[in-house]
Amino acid sequence: MNVTYDFSGKVALVTGAASGMGRVSALAFAAAGATVAVTDIDTTGGRSVAEEITDAGGNARFFEVNVTDPDSVQAGVADLVSAFGGLDFAHNNAGAEGQHGKFLEQSRENFDKTVAVNYASIFHCMQAEIPAMLERGGGSIVNTASAAGIIGGYGFAPYGGAKTGVIGLTKHVAQEMAEHNIRINSLAPGPINTPFIADFPKPVLDRLLTGTPIGRLGEPDEIAQAVLWLCSDGASYVIGTALTVDGGTVIGGMSTRADDLGH
Repeated sequence: MNVTYDFSGKVALVTGAASGMGRVSALAFAAAGATVAVTDIDTTGGRSVAEEITDAGGNARFFEVNVTDPDSVQAGVADLVSAFGGLDFAHNNAGAEGQHGKFLEQSRENFDKTVAVNYASIFHCMQAEIPAMLERGGGSIVNTASAAGIIGGYGFAPYGGAKTGVIGLTKHVAQEMAEHNIRINSLAPGPINTPFIADFPKPVLDRLLTGTPIGRLGEPDEIAQAVLWLCSDGASYVIGTALTVDGGTVIGGMSTRADDLGH
């Protein structure tokens, strides 16, 4: 059962909104009455999500943004502020898993790409979003981290390390921005039923589910509901936290191991 929120008159930005958790987050913001800036590098998917919102009677527009490029992020936020008059909420969700493998077998290229899209992108996004929120007198930012950023997992070093960085970066910036009425939190999903997780090797996914006490994948809407709550007045005293929405993955342990990767 979904909780009803009223974000009428608010503007929400969602990165990585063309599919998966980002798409459902954008739809949820729109259903709550927010005007939604749908952003992604996938122009076809992003436009489709924006059309899905407008066809349902909501207000949305697609903005092509590459979150690994700070100039693209700054331009995208400037464009949406020009179009919608400001920014109140941001769900910095864009990310990519990268390659699984033993640490000593990881390439520098994979590491750099994984860090760029999962960690540095959050820095770029917040630097663009916060000035716009200051103009509105406050706001709320939710950064997508991962359960892998809280506990260890075999073969996840670049991705898990980047997501640990997201949690830390969120805490530091949240402390600076709290006095300006901007609340910043991170969200740590467990394994979620999205195209993102379809790339996991089956042994890895099977073992992740074994280590998840609830025994199933989470659904994107379960993440979206957490995002909306963190942006709502109901979470007005929640600042700098890493909220796990993971079916118990963190308490169960991410029980991947070498033979899951064929070693």
